[in-house]
Amino acid sequence: MCGIAGILSLKKNSSLQQIETATAILQHRGPEEKNIWLNEERNVAFGHNRLGVIDLSEAASQPMHYMDRYTIIHNGEIYNYREIKKALEQKGYSFNSQSDTEVIVAAYHAFGEDCLQGFDGMFAFAIWDATEKKLFAARDRFGEKPFYFFYDKKTFAFASEMKGLWQMGISMEVNNAMLYNFLTIGYTSNPSEPSETFYKNLQNLPAASYLIYDLHKNEVQVKNYWKIYPEENKTITDKAAIEQIDTLLNESIKKRLRSDVAIGTSLSGGLDSSAIIAYCEKMTAEQYTHKCFTAVFDGFEKNEEQYAKIIAQKFNLQHFTVSIKQEEVTSLMKKLMWYHEIPIGSASALAQYKVYQTAKENGVTVLLDGQGADEIFGGYHKYYKWYWQELYRSKRLGKRNEIAAAKALGIKERFALQNKAAALFPEFAASMLQTRKAKLAFRNGNLNRDFAFANKRDLYYSTPTNFDLNGALYFNSFVYGLGELLHLADRSSAAHATEIRLPFLNHKLVEFLFTLPPNFKIRDGWTKWILRKTAEPLLPKDIVWRKDKIGFEVPQKLLMQNTGVQEAIQEGKKILVDKQILNATVLNKKIQPQDSYAAENMDWRIWSASFLF
Repeated sequence: MCGIAGILSLKKNSSLQQIETATAILQHRGPEEKNIWLNEERNVAFGHNRLGVIDLSEAASQPMHYMDRYTIIHNGEIYNYREIKKALEQKGYSFNSQSDTEVIVAAYHAFGEDCLQGFDGMFAFAIWDATEKKLFAARDRFGEKPFYFFYDKKTFAFASEMKGLWQMGISMEVNNAMLYNFLTIGYTSNPSEPSETFYKNLQNLPAASYLIYDLHKNEVQVKNYWKIYPEENKTITDKAAIEQIDTLLNESIKKRLRSDVAIGTSLSGGLDSSAIIAYCEKMTAEQYTHKCFTAVFDGFEKNEEQYAKIIAQKFNLQHFTVSIKQEEVTSLMKKLMWYHEIPIGSASALAQYKVYQTAKENGVTVLLDGQGADEIFGGYHKYYKWYWQELYRSKRLGKRNEIAAAKALGIKERFALQNKAAALFPEFAASMLQTRKAKLAFRNGNLNRDFAFANKRDLYYSTPTNFDLNGALYFNSFVYGLGELLHLADRSSAAHATEIRLPFLNHKLVEFLFTLPPNFKIRDGWTKWILRKTAEPLLPKDIVWRKDKIGFEVPQKLLMQNTGVQEAIQEGKKILVDKQILNATVLNKKIQPQDSYAAENMDWRIWSASFLF
């Protein structure tokens, strides 16, 4: 985890002060070392805040220079850097450090843009080529590490966080289209245009994309370098699939345990984080501390402490727990929103923030986490309807007995007449749903009518292109859903100078999973069936075959009943009324506390959105 910033200009105009202030405000991302570099022409400036994780020596400091030609700044990790380095050494390349950053720039010299195909990692980096006068910047396949940029034909600037760009003098102008979508349907990005942000003049480099800024031509090109094209393997056996997932998870976790600083794990009490711990415990890694960290909430019906304790005791882990007090929610929210910069959909991010804080306070800099598993293995209950519709459309629903099996497990998802109609006429159903969402959004009585009318054509609600289970998983993994969770993880961890590693987001594992037919994800009423079977030999039955796990949740409804929180929400309402985004009538409406994932979570959204101003 590090913070990067850069500014390039057509003129020989020193940007030293701008890059100094931009780098300074990103210090939380890497508080151990701050370095600035300005090229001889004084039209390219880089800033880097370092969090040492791999190679803590001065040789790994950034900005890093290579071959008297390249200068690189990098945020993240390339987990397979040792294997790439060995291959490059065989080609005649030499290295001055043990860092993965030097491997990136050497690989770029060797393979150009194609170097990205060989990287297993989470990264956002920028390389200045002094010979070609070009900037090459790239982001990892899933978008774990952030990269924002600004370009106005005179200046190209970038940073890990938008606040870095604002420190360069770039204006803050809220994008009302994004705000409209957040307040009405809860969206925090545009599925059709992933570069769009909550601010009009700032862009987001999409996941699995690279960018080239040619200073001579003064043009920017953005290209995608990786995409999954799901093609199901209908002949694979259960045994072969389980063995392959076991092999890929072993490989992924082994590489993600490479570190020169202490490593721990997040532990929710669910299958995903428990499986990661089980694999970690099989391996020998010098920096693995056997420490785990859990958010707990006494008295909350979805408190998972008892399950987390089962895992901590089984593997003899040092178990740290953290909770949220009602009276600290408002102060936590203020801190969190400064780091996150965009609205957050629920209070779950507050718990995540405190987990990472507790890890850092207890000597752990790197945490392995289970994020991504629900999207790629099919863990959410909303996926049932996609699978059932797929079976109904192919006249296999009755034969598979999946609905009865799910009900026997206590699943309350319904399969009604409208689901059958959607199965038979999916394009028509999707169109009708989009139209209905648009009408409901425009008719939201809380919105200022002028604001609603100006943005009514910009509702971003979208549905999967392929109307089956794998299509829904693809949509949530690559179009809308997972990206929001990765943003939350990056910002909450960066706030405490910690690094989060996600073993389930190894691209080879994900590519393999999308070749598996849907019955490997949902079977006999069980979500994530194939992961459960893979982890079955490693974990207690009570964890593998839990029926009540539907995702991490905090008692948001209870937290919102606090007087201080309600006063803060009311102040948020006033801000949005003053900005002519909400009607003044909202000031007289009683605040409605809601659960984290409630569909009508308007008061929380209003409070969160008010921090944009």
